Amino acid sequence: MKKSLVFTYGLLIVLTLVTALISNADLFSDDIILLILFFSSIKFLLVAFQFMELKKANSFWKYSLSLVLGVLVLVVFLMK
Repeated sequence: MKKSLVFTYGLLIVLTLVTALISNADLFSDDIILLILFFSSIKFLLVAFQFMELKKANSFWKYSLSLVLGVLVLVVFLMK
């Protein structure tokens, strides 16, 4: 296996564990929601670029996916 795949997989596991620990905290505020959305966005981009090979795609698809993700996160955060 490539080192980049192992690194990405390990980072996904760490981000998932951190998100699970944060979500189980007794404190539940807007900052925690924003942090969970941020970690989820990073995980989504890691999977899209590394495992779906979006890094080899046209730059239009890279930017449009990032833009749509940003809009979705903003909409979800504003709906709280």
